[in-house]
Amino acid sequence: MKATWNGTTIAESDDTVVVEGNHYFPVESLRTDLTRESTTHTTCPWKGQASYYDLVVDGKTNKDAVWYYPQPKEAARQITNRVAFWKGVQVR
Repeated sequence: MKATWNGTTIAESDDTVVVEGNHYFPVESLRTDLTRESTTHTTCPWKGQASYYDLVVDGKTNKDAVWYYPQPKEAARQITNRVAFWKGVQVR
């Protein structure tokens, strides 16, 4: 699987976990040179508290386009150390 935004590969891996229709990539596959930490946090009743990264590609910012669960609840342990994408990021 490959995650791209604005024609740039953000992450690529043969090892994704699908939860609620979203592919969670291993955190090691994420290009950290294209991300910056966000202060945004949300809560899922069964996965726990999510944190976010902004994508910054070619001077354009996609706020909170990457999310992850630093300490997922037991029911979501399979997404530990994984990231997922939205907001126009294409996953194929």
